[in-house]
Amino acid sequence: MTRLVVQHPLLTDTAVDAFTHAVGRAPHHRAASLAVWNDVEIDGPRVSSLGEAHRVDAEIVHPGLRMQDFRLAAFDMDSTLITIECVDEIADYAGRKAEVAAITEAAMRGEIADYDESLRRRVALLAGLPEVTLQRVWDERVRLSPGASTLISGLQHAGLKVLLVSGGFTFFTERLRAQLGLDWARSNVLEVRDGHLTGQLIGPIVNAQRKRNIVEQTCALMGIAPAQAIVVGDGANDLQMMSIAGLSVAYHAKPIVRDETTHAINHCGLDALLNFFEG
Repeated sequence: MTRLVVQHPLLTDTAVDAFTHAVGRAPHHRAASLAVWNDVEIDGPRVSSLGEAHRVDAEIVHPGLRMQDFRLAAFDMDSTLITIECVDEIADYAGRKAEVAAITEAAMRGEIADYDESLRRRVALLAGLPEVTLQRVWDERVRLSPGASTLISGLQHAGLKVLLVSGGFTFFTERLRAQLGLDWARSNVLEVRDGHLTGQLIGPIVNAQRKRNIVEQTCALMGIAPAQAIVVGDGANDLQMMSIAGLSVAYHAKPIVRDETTHAINHCGLDALLNFFEG
C-alpha cells in the first residue's frame, strides 16, 4: 500500500474527482491545494496519466516517509532555488542573452556532452563586463522560487543541514547562502581583473560529477549515507547527485530529469515537497 499525494496551487474538484474515481474512494485529506489518499493500490503510469491530463502534481509516496529520516538536503540554484539562470541574465547586459540562453537550455536538456566546454563558451561571452553587473543581476533579477523559503525553513526545523551546490557562480551562491541561512554553498568562481570579468573561470568547474562528489563529501563530513540525503534540481547536470540520494526531486525540470528522479514537482512551488512526508 502507498500514499497518493495530488497537488496544485488551485486544486480543482474535477481533478480530485478523477483521482477519487481511479482510487475508488474519497481522499483522506482535502485542502485548497492538496489531496491525500492513504493505503491505496494504484500504478504509477495511471497516476502520471491523470496528473498530465489534469495538469496537477501527482505522486505515489511510500507510507511512513518522514523528514526526520533524512539529515541533508542539497539544492541546485539556477531555476531551482531561484527563478533565473544567472549566466543568461549577466549575458543580457552584454547583449548576448539569446546566444547564451540557447547554450544553457541545451546543456540543461542533456544535449551537450561536454558541460565544461559549454560553460566556458558562455562565460567567455561575458568578457569585459564590469564586475558591478553581478550586483545589478542580484538586485534586479534574482528572485527566490515560490515556496523556497518555506521549504528551507521546514527542513531546518526538522534538523536537516542544507547544501547549495551549483554550476553557477559564487557571487550569487554566497549571497543566497547568507539570505536563507544555508550551511554550505559550492559553485564556480568567475575571474575578475581590474573591475571587469575576464571571461574565464578560476579553479575546477562544478559539473555533474563534481556536484555528486560534493554531495558525497558532505555526507561523509556529516557521517551519514547518501541515502539520508534529499537532492533537488532541474537540469541534466543534477542527475549524478540525484542518483545517489535517498529522495530526489525534479523541480519544474527538463524531461530527462523528471524521468530519472523519485518525485517531480511541475506545477507547485518548492514547498510542495513538504507534503510528501508524514508526521
